[in-house]
Amino acid sequence: MILTDTHTHLYYITDEKERAEQMERCLSNKITRLFLPNVSSQSISLVMDLANAYPKNCFPMLGLHPCDVSENFEEELSIINQHIEKSKIYAIGEIGIDLYWDKTFLKQQQQAFITQINWAKNLDLPIVIHCREAFDEVFEILNFQKDDKLRGIFHCFTGDLNQANTAINLGFNLGIGGVVTYKKAGLDKVVEEIDLKHIVLETDAPYLAPTPYRGKPNESSYLIYIAQKIADIKNISLEEVAEITTANSFKIFGV
Repeated sequence: MILTDTHTHLYYITDEKERAEQMERCLSNKITRLFLPNVSSQSISLVMDLANAYPKNCFPMLGLHPCDVSENFEEELSIINQHIEKSKIYAIGEIGIDLYWDKTFLKQQQQAFITQINWAKNLDLPIVIHCREAFDEVFEILNFQKDDKLRGIFHCFTGDLNQANTAINLGFNLGIGGVVTYKKAGLDKVVEEIDLKHIVLETDAPYLAPTPYRGKPNESSYLIYIAQKIADIKNISLEEVAEITTANSFKIFGV
């Protein structure tokens, strides 16, 4: 059995001993593939260092997180793009629009999102989308950008069934994380209606820990709880969930 965490910020842990212990817990739970989303120019070295330390298990992605978009976003994009040109990466991400905290830089977020979508198309890479309180804005851009090269993952998907189907029809998979284990979230009802071929698993560690660790720091080894919850929802085995969702990740990332 092979499980894939398509979205983890494990690189935030800089203590080598603690990081090694978390990796060991992942491997013990058959979580052998971890994809690392970048957030800004400041995190690039952390992402690449972890990927270099575990080249068989950790796969880097580079992009500018919408919450890190500000007036100087073009300068940030330039720095990130320079690293993309000289690095082996597997997606552009995480990118998108976030209007939960602040709408001040919506225009800049939109411009950064479009720019990075075009990077991905030129490199024939998937994109990993961060969308929070911004489905309409994200879908508007994706509809305009839609072509054969537009593909990827809606990271930490927590939308309704209509939004799920819209994302799927645009060529995206849904990244399902710890929220699916929360009793009142309602995401389990959406997952119940979505074919597993459209779903990948993620933790978004150290955020959004699944039950029974909700409220505590998350880690990639907890992906096993997310996979088991989806197995329960679908009334299939954990092994089948692992097989299908990992196959989906291979198709998306090419590795």
